[in-house]
Amino acid sequence: MSNFSRQVRLSSSLIRGIQYRISRSFTTIECHRPTILHKKGVDILHNPWFNKGTAFSMTERDRLELRGLLPPNIMTDEQQIERFMTELKKLEMNARDGPSDTISLAKWRILNRLHDRNETMYYKLLMANIKEYAPIVYTPTVGLVCQKYSGLFRRPRGMYFSALDRGEMMSMVYNWPAEQVDMIVVTDGSRIMGLGDLGVQGIGIAIGKLDLYVAAAGINPQRVLPIMIDVGTNNENLLENPLYLGLQERRLEGEEYLSIVDELMEAVFNRWPHVIVQFEDFQSKWASTLLHRYRNTYRMFNDDVQGTAGVVVAGLLGAVRAQEKMMIDFPKQNIVVAGAGSAGVGVVKAARRTMARMLGDSKAAYDSARSQFWVVDVNGLITEERAGIDNELKPFARKINETKRRGLREGATLVEVVQEVKPDVLLGLSGVGGLFSKEVLEAFRGSTSTRPAIFALSNPTMNAECTPEEAFSVVGKHIIFASGSPFQNVDLGSGDIGYCNQGNNMYLFPGIGLGTLLSGARIISDGMLQAAAECLAECMKEDEVVNGMIYPPISRIREITKSVAAAVISEAIEEDLAEGYRGMNSRDLQRLNKEEILESNSLGNVKGGDLNSQSSRNWRLAFDSI
Repeated sequence: MSNFSRQVRLSSSLIRGIQYRISRSFTTIECHRPTILHKKGVDILHNPWFNKGTAFSMTERDRLELRGLLPPNIMTDEQQIERFMTELKKLEMNARDGPSDTISLAKWRILNRLHDRNETMYYKLLMANIKEYAPIVYTPTVGLVCQKYSGLFRRPRGMYFSALDRGEMMSMVYNWPAEQVDMIVVTDGSRIMGLGDLGVQGIGIAIGKLDLYVAAAGINPQRVLPIMIDVGTNNENLLENPLYLGLQERRLEGEEYLSIVDELMEAVFNRWPHVIVQFEDFQSKWASTLLHRYRNTYRMFNDDVQGTAGVVVAGLLGAVRAQEKMMIDFPKQNIVVAGAGSAGVGVVKAARRTMARMLGDSKAAYDSARSQFWVVDVNGLITEERAGIDNELKPFARKINETKRRGLREGATLVEVVQEVKPDVLLGLSGVGGLFSKEVLEAFRGSTSTRPAIFALSNPTMNAECTPEEAFSVVGKHIIFASGSPFQNVDLGSGDIGYCNQGNNMYLFPGIGLGTLLSGARIISDGMLQAAAECLAECMKEDEVVNGMIYPPISRIREITKSVAAAVISEAIEEDLAEGYRGMNSRDLQRLNKEEILESNSLGNVKGGDLNSQSSRNWRLAFDSI
């Protein structure tokens, strides 16, 4: 195709998009304001965005031409939820499609049907029961959902951009009905959790993440968008499965791959200039590349690299406090890291940055912090002798004289490294279930720490490096234990409890997204992410940490999200990145201190500016939405 033909094609795409925006009669705005609809009767009842089930009042039934289309008894949202919960308990077993369909998947099916018909009730149910249902809509159940997604697909949710859509994406984005989108979660399905390449079925993870943005951060569900980039799959089973819903061809690589992601990002930010894009579950070789490619141009972040890193850093700081030390002692911790993928690299970089900041942020501080990490991958200990080492890992490759002094070598096994280093922390981000074997755990008993910590963070549950029962039984009652997926606490006898802390990314990413949105930050900086992690660490009370709890209960997620968002806003203001939101400009934001941001009801009383203006009240309403 000639350049002239491409230009004509692109111009026609833009014209179609502009015509769409002019002619579109259906518009939605914030949840707390009236919504203008050009719909009545069954069109409303069949639209999950606006259907309220039997909760429509008689006035609404008359005005919206619903009288006679619903049973006469008007029920409150709470009554509808109670009715649904009663049926859920009865149906969750009957909904199973054979022995391979777990109870968790059965629950997901039932919840998904509710999501399809009544989003208001779905999200109220999720918010009211976040501890019970977060593991269903998110990890670990979402991994099983993604594996089976082609068979589970009933109603389209989100958008799909494939290799077949090159040159058309600028117009395709206008097929999405929402005039404004605040949050996008995008994946290419290449590395879904620890399950590998699931192709187009990976959109399940994007849907689940956005459910948590709604439940934890109060983002309007009409202003979130899950996106799948389908560039093929290398999964042989999917390539041969006639029922697979995605492109049945090998994954694109190199410049072809990058050109598709580039086109999508340009199209998305052309239509929604202030949207925030979260990259999710891209394979390691693309995760860092895409992050560096876009992070200084667009409002985006990678949750696997940056979100995981923040949650782990918060947990590591909590582990220091559990030793009854000050967080300033963190730079003295020796950490063995099992796993050198995108998540592992993100964690060691963030932890090193935190240590260096505490030591003065100098070159010497960074050099000192580097020496606290021992990184082991599938080929063993990574040293300077490793051929073809990734640039991201080079700073953490152990120097030859260091390994010789320790009696170690390039490629030393995990057991050998743990035995020799006697680390304070054993950190698992390998994706290999059972990697922390009895032999490794016995070696870890030699830790010099008074309260060593084990982080078995790989998802889903079957990929956890060890279980809490294994850790407490082999290493001892005194350890700190954290996992990526939820486990039950362990009864240690004599009234003692071994707490299983879930290092869940949902503690951070909703707050990072919300804080970026409300600050109007141009980019998401390392400082904003660092502020989020430190805020999470500070959410724990001293008596909780001493008892072995380093992460707060999921039931407090909305409170945590609000605190994290306030920290992100404060840092964005401090770094002069904030450009404002809803008419509240950067100058207005700069007048606020952290307490005034968090206590949003005080915004109208801040001295020095007209913060009683309508724009300021709108900003406060947005923050108060959670």
